[in-house]
Amino acid sequence: MELTVNSIRRYPVKAMAGESLTSVQVDQRGLVGDRWYAVTDEEGKLASGKDGSRFRRHDAVFDYGAETDDATVKVTGPHGTWHVGEPALSEELSAVFGASVSVNAESHVPHYDGGPVSIIGSATLNWMGQQWGINADPRRLRVNLVLQTQEPFVEETWMDQHLDIGSGPEEMVRLAVQRRIPRCRTIDLNQDGAEAEGRLLKLLGKHREMCAAIYAGVVVPGVIAVGDSARVGHSAPQVQS
Repeated sequence: MELTVNSIRRYPVKAMAGESLTSVQVDQRGLVGDRWYAVTDEEGKLASGKDGSRFRRHDAVFDYGAETDDATVKVTGPHGTWHVGEPALSEELSAVFGASVSVNAESHVPHYDGGPVSIIGSATLNWMGQQWGINADPRRLRVNLVLQTQEPFVEETWMDQHLDIGSGPEEMVRLAVQRRIPRCRTIDLNQDGAEAEGRLLKLLGKHREMCAAIYAGVVVPGVIAVGDSARVGHSAPQVQS
């Protein structure tokens, strides 16, 4: 099956708006720099659009965006711009969230939710937009890669297979497709420049077991670029630890 990389998106600070890229380095952890930082409170919980064992709901986090700026990460919000590490950024977020928080780098526990790389097919997005009459902007799903596909939800048939991306064996990135991605209320919030009119989570719950897009691990690192071809193979090898 021949596929093409349509778009690449990275989120330097978890839950904040991200950045569109033409190419990206991929290591064993995933896209280099993706979700490397997160807003954390005094209990170590990550700011998110939901509450949970690892997360604390702070919807205001979606009002901020993060992008790489040389060797640092720049955060822009309603009241200004800061670089990660500046005390003023922690002060700003703490005041807005009404809780003591700071932006911290990942340590021993990954900041990403269920897998290193998230992927969806263009045909899936087009189908949801046409059949359900919703804004199927991929930024609502916070995926890393959108692949050009012809069949809606075909990516969900790739479980336990490998996905090779690149122009040749020496430049190929190999991913191992792991599982479907279960969704939460975040997809029905305005975020990352995408307007959400609600309804998507309810529709996914009714028709798609609350899932959209897939997670993949990294087997062979390298560089992925927009326009790269991608191929699905069989019997995905184990992701290297």
